[in-house]
Amino acid sequence: MTATNKLRALLNQPAMLAAPGAYDCVSARAIERAGFSAVYMTGAGTAATLGYPDYGLVTMSEMAANAGRIAEAVGVPVIADADTGYGNELNVIRTVREYEKLGVAGMLIEDQGFPKKCGHLEDKEIIPREDYVAKIRAAASAKKSQDFLIIARTDSRAVLGFDEAIARANAALSAGADMAFVEAPQSMEEVEAVPRLVKGPCLLNMVWRGKTPEVTLPEAERMGYRLSIIPGVVTRAMLGAAERALAELMSTGRQPKPELDLTPAEGFRRSGADEWDRYRRAFREQPKRAAE
Repeated sequence: MTATNKLRALLNQPAMLAAPGAYDCVSARAIERAGFSAVYMTGAGTAATLGYPDYGLVTMSEMAANAGRIAEAVGVPVIADADTGYGNELNVIRTVREYEKLGVAGMLIEDQGFPKKCGHLEDKEIIPREDYVAKIRAAASAKKSQDFLIIARTDSRAVLGFDEAIARANAALSAGADMAFVEAPQSMEEVEAVPRLVKGPCLLNMVWRGKTPEVTLPEAERMGYRLSIIPGVVTRAMLGAAERALAELMSTGRQPKPELDLTPAEGFRRSGADEWDRYRRAFREQPKRAAE
């Protein structure tokens, strides 16, 4: 099965799919080892690895390259942030083609103006609904596999209100999107209402201390969501662990015991060393057997 086939099969199961956020191959493999069936490439996390905030400063090619590396590193499907599609309908077409070519199983496109911001920050700009729908229509037309997932995100709740956000989600689905993502509903009533009012599958974004009330995965599933992303769970855990370890090293002068106490060899196995060791042995042993 291709990654797109796998993702569609997962979404067709009764249970909601949960995809924690990865910012690189190390974090993606950790998510896979933890037992999750899909990975979400976080745009904010990707920007952070390049030294930038989530302010639309990362280019399409930089985002696609990271998504492709992550998709290559794991055996589960990868859904990737594609921000605004990086321009108009023409840019969106190229973005879809690049992501799909690199093995990504699905992508998000939003209706912010460019440069965009994290959906849980203030002062966002929203493009006209007709421009947004045109980009979604272009994205749907550009995919080669019908299983490639186009997720239409709208950030209009914060700027134009909840009713407009629902209207945009439904318009995007009518234009060919496979799933709707109403970003940052601001009350539990709104979170519950989205799957009821949107005429198609819905995604819920879980952001720690964001604008949306905290919801557990089982609660989101009971509400009717089909996919939940948790973009910052690994990034924030990594930052906390790193800052604690560095503070201890600074204060004591002694390397602290890591939270994950691995030998060097065990650490390299987490990055695929076993596979590469098999290749090394295979190509060195093959000539010996042939000579015998």
